[in-house]
Amino acid sequence: MRKKHLFFLILLCNNFLFAQNKDQINIGFLLDNYSAEVAPILKDLKSEIKAVVGEDALVEFLPYDIAPNNYNIDKVTANYEALNTGDADIIIAFGPVSNLVLGKQTVHEKPTILFGTVNSDLVTLDETQTSSRVHNFNYLITSESYKKDIETFKSLYDFKNIAVLVESFLPDLISMNETFDELMADLGASYTLVPYQTVEDIKGKLNGVDAVYLTGGFFFRDSEIKDLAQFFIDNKLPSFTQTTIEDVQLGLMATNQAKENLNQFYRRIALNVERIVNGVDASDLPTFIDNNDVLTVNYNTAERLNVPIKYSLIAQTNFVGNFGEISAKRKYNLLDVMNETVKNNLSLQSKKKNIDLKAQDVNTAKSNYFPDVSASAQGTHIDPNLAKASGGLNPEYSTSGNITLRQNLFSEQANANITVEKQLEKAERENYNTAELDAIFDASTAYFNALILKANTRIQSQNLELTKRNLEIAKQNFEAGQTGKTDVLRFKSELAQNTQTFVEALNQLEQSFLALNLILNNDMDSKIDVEDVELTKGIFEDYNYKQLGEFIDDPTARNYFVKFLIQEAKTNAPELASLNYNIKANERVLRLNSSGRFVPTLALQAQYNKHFNRWGEGSTPGLGFDSDYNVGLSLSLPIFQQNRQNINKQIAHIQQDQLNLNKSNVELSIDRNINEAVLELVNEITNIELSRISEEAAKESLELVQTSYSNGAVNIIQLLDAQRNFLNAQLSQANAIYNYLLGSMKLERYLGSYFLLNTEAENEAFIQRFNAFLLNQN
Repeated sequence: MRKKHLFFLILLCNNFLFAQNKDQINIGFLLDNYSAEVAPILKDLKSEIKAVVGEDALVEFLPYDIAPNNYNIDKVTANYEALNTGDADIIIAFGPVSNLVLGKQTVHEKPTILFGTVNSDLVTLDETQTSSRVHNFNYLITSESYKKDIETFKSLYDFKNIAVLVESFLPDLISMNETFDELMADLGASYTLVPYQTVEDIKGKLNGVDAVYLTGGFFFRDSEIKDLAQFFIDNKLPSFTQTTIEDVQLGLMATNQAKENLNQFYRRIALNVERIVNGVDASDLPTFIDNNDVLTVNYNTAERLNVPIKYSLIAQTNFVGNFGEISAKRKYNLLDVMNETVKNNLSLQSKKKNIDLKAQDVNTAKSNYFPDVSASAQGTHIDPNLAKASGGLNPEYSTSGNITLRQNLFSEQANANITVEKQLEKAERENYNTAELDAIFDASTAYFNALILKANTRIQSQNLELTKRNLEIAKQNFEAGQTGKTDVLRFKSELAQNTQTFVEALNQLEQSFLALNLILNNDMDSKIDVEDVELTKGIFEDYNYKQLGEFIDDPTARNYFVKFLIQEAKTNAPELASLNYNIKANERVLRLNSSGRFVPTLALQAQYNKHFNRWGEGSTPGLGFDSDYNVGLSLSLPIFQQNRQNINKQIAHIQQDQLNLNKSNVELSIDRNINEAVLELVNEITNIELSRISEEAAKESLELVQTSYSNGAVNIIQLLDAQRNFLNAQLSQANAIYNYLLGSMKLERYLGSYFLLNTEAENEAFIQRFNAFLLNQN
């Protein structure tokens, strides 16, 4: 039930004595307006009165007018007159108009109890007064203040022009402008008074405002509050309400109202009715004034409106909403993260360039079989006397050019280089595959880390609220003399520590999104969120991770399964594939420096020469040739090259040994990694169930200890231990599924293949290979 708090203005009056007990007591209700929201309040109140009065009298409740009064003062006045002249022995009234009606009375003809809320900006109350001191009149109220609300709202959001929403009948009954004129002048802001009867009245009158303050509105249905809250969010209007926490839970941004215990109100009214029945004057009955303002903020609404919560307010603020729901432009599931990491990760894109570079190395090696053609031109001048004496062979001036061709026809060195570079290119592709597997695992880790920190933030918020509740219990125990002030101080210290922990949890969650943005190559200010996960739902539904857990959970099947996983991992491991390609490349180098050194190199060489012009002394025409050419084959065989071939051979042997050692080490690491990953999953499988049991037990234990502490049966140490135990149990249970799936991702990383990225056929083939492996083992 949401509508637990009503808006009242209380004015006090006087005189009538009811001191004679009756066998039957008739109680009448004075209501501003009857609605579906008021009905359950009246029902619960009637039940409590009958239960408390008991055998003292036969309590009957008179029928009341359920026709809509629309807060009409004349209609309510007529109802009050009818109660006074009718059969009512006691009158119970609530509602702002009922307050005004009672305020005009100079004499209370019948005992009257007024309960609800009074606004301290409009009515001055003496909070030290323990009774009404008005004959035949008693009030039970809580206090509220426009001024406190607006100042608190201003500390949350620096509005400039706020819309103050008031029920349409109020401006005709009460002058509100004077209060708000002075208040807004002090805050340096302006306001617009918006009278309303319906939600639609509000929506059409908010032009030019940047925030909304809702007063009244208790008659709105839940659906109307939701609609209004969404309208404010859509129009980027932060809202503050004078209504209850339940309205904030429905989407309004904040309220100053404490979470009321309506049962306490019911009990107090019933006890006062009982005392009136037993002859006590209503003026001597105790009043109840609760003016403790507690700021409550809807975390999700504030986030959608980009209203940051100041860290200085967190300790004094209650939060409602779901910390798991984050206002974001993009919400990722795990498969989205994995695919976009492969597509967009900058580190992977950089490593992929290494493959392109290796491809160019292959081209460079192949180019040794491409022709090498060069052209040159020259001009010469020689001594004239020498030119003259040359008989026309060497003219004084001449220009000439030539074209030279060199072509390898066969080279063992070139062949080896081509083979080596091709193998190294393949090795580089496997290195990239390794980097891709690592990047996907890092992205998965970042994804689950964000989920874990979301859960941590939610749980730390709940723990902070629990500490606030325990602090209130400690204060009540101290006021009742059950405990000393040290308990209050201890919980204040706990509150400070829990507040800091909560702040750190919020910042860690933001850091996790920054880490994910980096991996996905998003802007750092991108607002993102991650979808929650379950083993048998969503993207995991078709991949049977639960069956994976069943294989691992059975010790007998686990041994065979681990052997199969190791076999699969060694088949898929890009680290091993890269080493194998490097080994093949090194083997080719070894052959080159062994038998390959005795293989000769065959090359073709050719040159064409052309004399373009000649003049001066010795340039007699007809002497010499204008052009010539030559063609030749060369066959070369190195015999002794400073012992470098033997040295290179020894180096190749050493490198081969080193590569084989690295290969053995990788294979051994795969064995260890698979076994460790499986054991970690065994831990997480047991943790899923045991953490659930632990949380349930810790919660029940906390509730029992909290009740016992309220009654003074246990000390603060036991309560703190129970609270911390519950906190740890919550964290363990919330993270159990995430840790299990993250452990599964780690196992898949070691396997060299991710089930989520495989096709259905590939995953089915994996199962078939396992079945075949089992048959071979048997």
